[in-house]
Amino acid sequence: MRYVRTVLGDVPGAELGVCDAHDHLFLRSPRLPGRELDDVRAARAELEAFRAAGGAAVVQWTPYGMGRRAADLPALSRTTGVRVVCATGLHQAAHYPPELPDRLRGRGLAALFVSELTEGIGTTGVRAGLIKVAGGFHALDAHARWTMTAAAEAHHATGAPIAVHLELGTAALDVLDLLCGELGVPGERVILGHPNRAPDPVVHRQAAGSGCWLAFDGPSHAHHATDWRMPEAVGALAEAGFGDRLLLGGDTVTAGARSVDGGPGMPYLLRRVRARLVEAVGADLVNRMLTEHPARAFAADWAPARG
Repeated sequence: MRYVRTVLGDVPGAELGVCDAHDHLFLRSPRLPGRELDDVRAARAELEAFRAAGGAAVVQWTPYGMGRRAADLPALSRTTGVRVVCATGLHQAAHYPPELPDRLRGRGLAALFVSELTEGIGTTGVRAGLIKVAGGFHALDAHARWTMTAAAEAHHATGAPIAVHLELGTAALDVLDLLCGELGVPGERVILGHPNRAPDPVVHRQAAGSGCWLAFDGPSHAHHATDWRMPEAVGALAEAGFGDRLLLGGDTVTAGARSVDGGPGMPYLLRRVRARLVEAVGADLVNRMLTEHPARAFAADWAPARG
């Protein structure tokens, strides 16, 4: 049996429930000054609102060094009753002070990822359940190739899924050429985030044909083609026979985007996005995108751990 590694321990994928497959409870970046997700009370309220809307699980894609607050996640999960999956990994270089990537090169990036997946994040005891890395705009720079190579090595050591930020939705095929082609990661172990920000149906079909997952995410960035392009893109993929490769997420990245701070937030995924997609592709597929698909995408063959 394959298990999803949550902050409270491993659970069978079938028990994950309705899942926001790409979101953030906490996030800090020099690219988002003054808009940090860094409030435990707001995170708790957001999870409670998501639970009230019918949600049961959230996958936080915040990687190493971006304020993921792993130590706070178990209590939040217990208090709200929402399962939480935490990430290891490394984002684009622009999200870190210059000295941090240099320090990690000396430590061994793959070893860090493996340690956080199997032993725990720092002294928190919380084990990561996925590896998050990032591409660039229509290309992969040296930093992206370094982080993805480390992610592939960590995947081969642990079986963990690899989630990839696509910058403005681009470079999906470059990512797959590297991870699946050169580095031997099976397509079904790769999750591509933000494909609807570059709604090219040909690229979407080619990416889905690799066996990877396409994680369509929501309205956190008002200037991107987010939820309002989902029905067309999801419908085209379903019609082409790739409906079983799709995930849904909210991708809340700033404080103002949380529902408890006046934005759409996590509940919007279930309150509005789900209904719109049901109209486009039917309730059966949408329900599978929210339950069965994340249960498969984030599960791995690691031995179950005690919560």
